[in-house]
Amino acid sequence: MAAVAQARPLPEPVPQPPPSNLSRAVQRPLFQERPDSNVIPFEAYAPPRVTRPPKAAPRPQPRRPSSRVPEAQGQLDFLAALPVQTRTLGTTVEAVIFCDAPVATPLHRAMAAALDWSMVLIGYGLFLMAFSVAGGEFVLTRSNLIVFGAALLLLAFTYGLFWALAGGETAGMRWTRLRLITFDGFPPEPRQRAFRFVGSCLSLCTVLGLLWSLADEESLTWQDHISRTFPTPRASESQIVQQR
Repeated sequence: MAAVAQARPLPEPVPQPPPSNLSRAVQRPLFQERPDSNVIPFEAYAPPRVTRPPKAAPRPQPRRPSSRVPEAQGQLDFLAALPVQTRTLGTTVEAVIFCDAPVATPLHRAMAAALDWSMVLIGYGLFLMAFSVAGGEFVLTRSNLIVFGAALLLLAFTYGLFWALAGGETAGMRWTRLRLITFDGFPPEPRQRAFRFVGSCLSLCTVLGLLWSLADEESLTWQDHISRTFPTPRASESQIVQQR
């Protein structure tokens, strides 16, 4: 009764996967890859470099033939420049004044000086009046005469110094239509006006400086030679060139 049991085939073994190599293990990214940015780098806008060709050597220019004047052509004869000559006076003496403006006559200058001294005397009279009003007494003594004389000279000195510093002609010169110019015909500078004031004081003290104009060929005084200036009538203003 026992039946012979039929032998069943054994199941085939399932193949096992090979062991993974842990040295080459790669983990997947946890976040998704972002797309490329929309910002374009500046390098994309950089222009391409341009290589310049080497400069060619300049070509030698041909020499132009020199223009020669033919012998048959005439030439213009130009006059040679005249040498610079100094002004001479009627006595063949070299003049120190180079402009064409005339020097004021001694009578004209004396009128201007008289008007200036009248202004000084008016100021001196006001000084004596103020001295009298203040209670002063006029006693003719030697010391009083020296003081009053020194006051007159001081007023005259102050009057001349004022016009020298102001840079203009005195009141007497303005009333007689006189003006000061240099030997070259230009308006005097402050330094020349200062020299003229010193020369005027020297001429007034010695009186020789004023008398010198009577013997000078151009009727110039000491102060004129010292400062290289002289008075001239304003009517001759158009005869000289003024410096601007």
